[in-house]
Amino acid sequence: MKTGLLIVAVVLAGCAGSSRTQDRVPLTRAELLVEANAVDSVLTQLHDAASKADFDRYFDLYADDAIFLGTDATERWTKDQFIAYAKPHFDRGRGWTYTEKSRHVFVDRDGRTAWFDETLDNAGLGDTRGSGALVKRDGSWKIVQYNLTIPVPNDLASEVVRMIRAMDNQ
Repeated sequence: MKTGLLIVAVVLAGCAGSSRTQDRVPLTRAELLVEANAVDSVLTQLHDAASKADFDRYFDLYADDAIFLGTDATERWTKDQFIAYAKPHFDRGRGWTYTEKSRHVFVDRDGRTAWFDETLDNAGLGDTRGSGALVKRDGSWKIVQYNLTIPVPNDLASEVVRMIRAMDNQ
């Protein structure tokens, strides 16, 4: 259940007269809003599929060349690597549940690229943050990068860094 507010921004990328803007017709604000809502829907589906361990639906939302960055520094996975990690969990019916608290979606004016940041809640990790990018390919929005982080309050950052360094030195 969505508890936050979807914020949509129209990004006026590119310089006037550049070949990029001449090659692509900018979408209207109404069209960009439709695209932003479609991106929002993809992200909502992503979290729903993960919580239900729906393997096919979850990974169909990623582009073939997608990268997933997890909360651990070692977790930089291509889609195939992420599939290898997730499949045994999903096969046992164990996904992961992140509940959206807020989300910001930004769509480039050509309607082919979008990026987002979202605040999520997870029972084990508490407040987390997801961010990433999507591209429109063959008429569908696909996630090309998802980055999941655990925001650390500045007042705790020094202590957290000390603990990580101590662990790394073991």
